[in-house]
Amino acid sequence: MILLRNLCFGRNGATLVEDASLQLHPGWKVGLIGANGSGKSSFLALLRNELHAESGDLEVPRSWVMAHVAQDTPALPDAALEFTLDGDTELRAVERELAAAEAVPEGKHDGNLIGELHARYGEIGGYTARSRAAELLYGLGFADADHARPVADFSGGWRVRLNLARALMCRSDLLLLDEPTNHLDLDAVLWLENWLLSYQGTLLLISHDRDFLDAVADHTLHLEQQKLKLYSGGYSDFERQRGAQLALQQAMHEKQVRERDHLHSFIERFRAKASKARQAQSRIKALARMEEVTAAHVDTQFTFRFRESGSAPDPLLVVHDGAAGYGEQRILSDVKLTLRPGQRLALLGRNGAGKSTLVKLLAGAIEPMAGERVEGKGLKIGYFAQHQLEQLRPDESPIQHLVRLNSRTREQELRTYLGTFDFRGDMAVSPCGRFSGGEKSRLALALLIWQKPNLLLLDEPTNHLDLEMREALNLALQEYEGGVVLVSHDRHLLRTTADELWLVADGRVQIFDGDLDDYSAWLATQRQAAAVPSAGKQARREDKAQLEAARQARLLERRALQKDAAKMEKQIANWQTELALLDARLADPALYSAADQSQLKMLQKQKHNLTSRISETEERWLAIQDEIEGVPAAVS
Repeated sequence: MILLRNLCFGRNGATLVEDASLQLHPGWKVGLIGANGSGKSSFLALLRNELHAESGDLEVPRSWVMAHVAQDTPALPDAALEFTLDGDTELRAVERELAAAEAVPEGKHDGNLIGELHARYGEIGGYTARSRAAELLYGLGFADADHARPVADFSGGWRVRLNLARALMCRSDLLLLDEPTNHLDLDAVLWLENWLLSYQGTLLLISHDRDFLDAVADHTLHLEQQKLKLYSGGYSDFERQRGAQLALQQAMHEKQVRERDHLHSFIERFRAKASKARQAQSRIKALARMEEVTAAHVDTQFTFRFRESGSAPDPLLVVHDGAAGYGEQRILSDVKLTLRPGQRLALLGRNGAGKSTLVKLLAGAIEPMAGERVEGKGLKIGYFAQHQLEQLRPDESPIQHLVRLNSRTREQELRTYLGTFDFRGDMAVSPCGRFSGGEKSRLALALLIWQKPNLLLLDEPTNHLDLEMREALNLALQEYEGGVVLVSHDRHLLRTTADELWLVADGRVQIFDGDLDDYSAWLATQRQAAAVPSAGKQARREDKAQLEAARQARLLERRALQKDAAKMEKQIANWQTELALLDARLADPALYSAADQSQLKMLQKQKHNLTSRISETEERWLAIQDEIEGVPAAVS
């Protein structure tokens, strides 16, 4: 198990956690939650031995194999499939040893070593490794043709997925995942969720996706006010338990305040009266001894609302028989869509189906390849996508970004507005180039909302946002009166925001008749229909080639053992002939009546030694026979 005993750790001189004592048992799936900057990632770094405790103990079984997702991926020339396979370090080590052993010139092979290596390779799943790696890549959204592409060819978001696939490839006892659903779309999130549910090791998971935590985690570890507290169940269970605790704590605090007020009142009234002086002094001591119950502390919630956008056209936007794509490649055809004020629709569809392409068409970021896109008079689009973060000016502050949009607004009003997005004090005037991904996302949303759009086009708006900000966005969208088109892997946001689900698939856009659970079932059907992607078939062909190589190696080992056994049989036969001759000589009565017994003793000693050699060799021969029986002529 993982054991914390009076653990204290921090970064850059600031204490993050103090006096933490708890146990995490093998096989637990633990969701690690807390505000940004509270120390969640530092705790994972502590487990990886990249950060050291200031005091106390953190014990992880030495025999455990640990896997985690690397933060950076260099521009490697390695193929994506090979990069994924590198996650299993023992597999790669055995492959290297096998290659070296089989490279020895014919006739000098060590058959036993080759056989042992192939046996170990089979035990660790080496003969199915390539197909397992292909399935990981397929589940995370990579196309068949991507498997042979160099890592350097992929963008940053796709390299994050490659790092995740590599971590999942490791046969680990402890898996550490820090925001694994960032850069994933909904179908990849659902696939990862199912994969983690079948994972047999211990999982520590940082996530701001409450549905994902509810589905995967069986325990929740909450980091707040430098304390780690363990709860049973997923995120919703944690919310219920913590809410009850906070309510009880608040009630105790309020009761204590009443008691303190009563004591103060008594003391003030009777301090000067001699008859009551002793009682007053007693109450003063009681007041001093009373342990103050801290008022229930809840982190400051983000609270913002969409600004009134004024009158809006109806319809807001219409696409007639539209087609969209890039260059000459058409991705979507025959798009018929009318967006009206108050309409809230979410786009579903597999990775690469064209969801982001449709949003770009609606936003006017790309021109239709066919048909027409008609804007209503007075349409104001608020478009959020990940590339919006790249358009922020790194040398400018949040205030400067807002002033660029409206230079006539007073600075105090801008500061007040930015404060609702947690840009307070110095942060409001600091260059945003140093901001985290979550802070940049918050700033991009703040800039979008400031412009009073009447149509929101949101493409994965929750990436990098913590649970508090996601909930604030959720509440704000529920009050928003304009039109909304949403692409998100956050199922909680989809369920609470969208009134209609539209499916983007096979180059078409149409209403999806069902809910998110039905969509999950639809995805499963799609995966079954394409259960054997061509890259997977290629991987299986390579697996079969390796199996054939293993069969040949086993045959080589078997022949070596049979050769040793034949030598032993011949040796035993020769010794038995010698033993028969010795028995014949020892049967001569003259040996026993002779005055000189030295010859008799010599012959008896020879017989004893010969009998011992025969017995030992027969035992070795029997052991080799067992080995031969344990080495099949073919590997299935």
